[in-house]
This record gives sequence, structure tokens and C-alpha cells, in this order.
Amino acid sequence: MTTADDTPYEIRIAAREDAGALKALDGSFTTTTVFHVETSENGFALRESLIEPPLTKVFPEDDQGDSDGDDERGRVDQNSRTFLALGADGSLAGFVSVAYAPWNRRLTIEDIEVAPEHRGRGVGRALVGRAEGFARERGAGHIWLEVTNVNVPAVRAYRRMGFVLCGLDTSLYEFTASAGEYALYMRKPCRPHRPALTPSPTETPLTAAHRSAESSTS
Repeated sequence: MTTADDTPYEIRIAAREDAGALKALDGSFTTTTVFHVETSENGFALRESLIEPPLTKVFPEDDQGDSDGDDERGRVDQNSRTFLALGADGSLAGFVSVAYAPWNRRLTIEDIEVAPEHRGRGVGRALVGRAEGFARERGAGHIWLEVTNVNVPAVRAYRRMGFVLCGLDTSLYEFTASAGEYALYMRKPCRPHRPALTPSPTETPLTAAHRSAESSTS
């Protein structure tokens, strides 16, 4: 599994001078299937269906604002970050923007994009891995994101990373260029790293392992 530590891409925090590259990144995608949403009084279900011709989705250009998480006075927002993935030649391969809400301990992935020529190389997973690291630093209980029902490639990728479907909004895009699409919400638990137990000078590694097993079942 590719992580932020073993990826061949450099992962770093974005700076103000990266704003132009962020806006220029091609976040469009093409898919041959979409998720149709079937709703009922008791909930909803997703049904994946083939479409012909394939759908190419181009997102409207968003204002990335202060890419390094600064507010309008130049102060760093400790709960927001944008992380970049850079290729060996220094080109922008992708980015993820996240924001942490202390009141419910949720880290939201506000935007994540990977350049077409770098897809399928673990860039998205590495960026999400770095976002998870930031989530643990902030004390987040889970990571949350929104994705349109037509972005099947992204939904599949998120599921491989451990995200599960947790909600739906049929009206979020109603008065936008994405009218007719549904917002799917996905989440993933954020578990803190647990350091391995170190044997004390008076016990053997076998005794320490037994103590660890007892603590995990108590």
C-alpha cells in the first residue's frame, strides 16, 4: 500500500505562490458508469449503471484562496491545510485541501485533485494519507468528504482507502451547473497511532507480548 512516506512523490504544505498552479490543475474525469440513486421512505441505495457515450465532467474553477491556510490578515489557520504532491520534475501532481472542526472532531476533505497524467500511481492515496496524519495531529475522530454520484472512479478509490458511504443530499447541486447530480457523503474512522509496548528491564519480550495481549482483551 502506498503511503505518504513511501510514495515517489514529494508531499509538502502549499504556500501562497502555489495558488496559480492549484487553479490550473486539470481535475476533470471521464467515466463509463454512474451511480443512480434510488430513494425510499426507509433510506436509499446506489445502483451502478453503464452510460453511453462516456461522461466527461469538468468542474468549474474554484477560488482556492490562501493555499497555505492563512486568513485575510496573514495568520496561519491551525485547523486548515493544503498539501501538494510534486513529481520528480517538480510539477504539481495533485493536492488535497482539508479543514478540521473541533466541535465534532471531524476533518473534512474539502477538495482533492490529481492531474490526469499522474492518476493510477498512488498520488491520491498518498495525499489522503498525509491528510490522515494531519487529522491525527488535530485529534480528529473521523475523516469526511463529499463526492458527486457521477464520479464513480473517485468513489471506488475512496472505498479502497477505507471510506464508507454515510449520507446523501439530493438537493445540494440543484441550482448549480451540476444540477441533476446527487451529493454522496463518505467517512473513515481516524484511529490514533498506538506505540508498541517496550519490555521493561525485568521482563522478556515474550512476557511483554503476553501483557500486550491481556491489555487488548481487557
